[in-house]
Amino acid sequence: MAAFENFKLNKQLFNGISELDYDRPTPIQEKVFSVVLSGRDVVGIAQTGTGKTLAYMLPILQQLKYSSDANPSVLILVPTRELVLQLVKNITLYTKYISTRIVGVYGGTNIITQQKALLLGTDIVIGTPQRLYDLVLKNAVKLNSIKKLVIDEVDVMLDFGYRTQLINIFDYLPQKRQNIMFSATMTERVDVLIDSFFKSPAKISIAVSGTPLDNIAQECYQVHNLYTKINLLVHLLKDNETYRKVLVFVSNRLSGERLFEELSNAFDREIGIIHSGKEQNFRVRSIKEFDEGVTRVLVATDVIARGIDLEKITTVFNFDTPIYPENYMHRIGRTGRAEQEGSAILFYTEKETKAKEAIESLMAYTIPEQEFPKEVEVNPELTPEEKSKPIVEEIINWKKSRNSQVGAAFHEKSEKNRKTNQRVPYKKQLAAKYKKSLRRGDKIQNMKKKRKR
Repeated sequence: MAAFENFKLNKQLFNGISELDYDRPTPIQEKVFSVVLSGRDVVGIAQTGTGKTLAYMLPILQQLKYSSDANPSVLILVPTRELVLQLVKNITLYTKYISTRIVGVYGGTNIITQQKALLLGTDIVIGTPQRLYDLVLKNAVKLNSIKKLVIDEVDVMLDFGYRTQLINIFDYLPQKRQNIMFSATMTERVDVLIDSFFKSPAKISIAVSGTPLDNIAQECYQVHNLYTKINLLVHLLKDNETYRKVLVFVSNRLSGERLFEELSNAFDREIGIIHSGKEQNFRVRSIKEFDEGVTRVLVATDVIARGIDLEKITTVFNFDTPIYPENYMHRIGRTGRAEQEGSAILFYTEKETKAKEAIESLMAYTIPEQEFPKEVEVNPELTPEEKSKPIVEEIINWKKSRNSQVGAAFHEKSEKNRKTNQRVPYKKQLAAKYKKSLRRGDKIQNMKKKRKR
């Protein structure tokens, strides 16, 4: 802990950090500490697993003063419920010897309970944008006392469509505040957000997304189809020693449920699953059981590819090749954390070859390919999704067939279709029926004509 002593933390905060067995600060923690402490706006670019949370929380907690005010002075926004729960847990550990009130707010649970917790008073609020904004509208929390705003995993937040909620929240914040933002990738949308709301931020970059992590061994297998992928995964997972704690990433809930069912048949209660379609309690329990070693394998969608602090994962399997190459980096970042050795294995079909090549292009690294094991059965059965043509291809073919029919009619019109629309507007029908005068003065003349008759 000698290196953390150089930060000159207050005694209570230092004691809380000491009990967590952190050996020394990570590069992002060393670079960020003094900048955040200075009060300047900060934009940090860092991979998952580099210690971002402690990087921005150490200087914030160092400056956090005791307050009896009901309104928070620190606001932390994250994209998912799991990240909220994790941050509440971590910051509670950091502040073990500090009197700090922390409240986490997120969707999928009773808003009244969270409303009551906020009304009791808090120093730090951690939340997802939509739920926080809902609570602001209910006057459950006031943001006019916020001194430090942290937006973590901002690129994911924008991908989830939270830009409107973020801008709405900014309207309730005081103009004079410190902005701290962390992202794994710098996209155009992130740049726009920085230009709009940050004041000359210091940009600190560590392990930019796209750079393969040296302590993660990567390999890949070309596989015929989904059911053959399952056979290969079952074959590899039989090695309990090598694959002691495994994350298996899939592209969607349907693929995840199908894989979970097949793996459960082979490994019984060693398998867990988590995706956005599961209830919050189920998701929390799945992560807890996996983290504590109750389950050995966790099947997951990208809902937990970022930020969730799961320790000592031996291997990350990319069961489905991600469409966006950056997601591959976020996925494999779940292993090889805290400078430990890890491994990542990618399965790809012929249709996923382009996605694999995009990943390799991003990393400027060719993933070593392994020979498909002869003892693994190649299952020719295709899923309904593999049988059907991609939607884009169907649209293209449909448009081609439509364009080929342009020109002369390809069949005679029916008698019904030869008719033209002879409908008379309603106003004209009334005018004809009642002989409405075209000019105002004609009305008297019409009345005189009727009397003569």
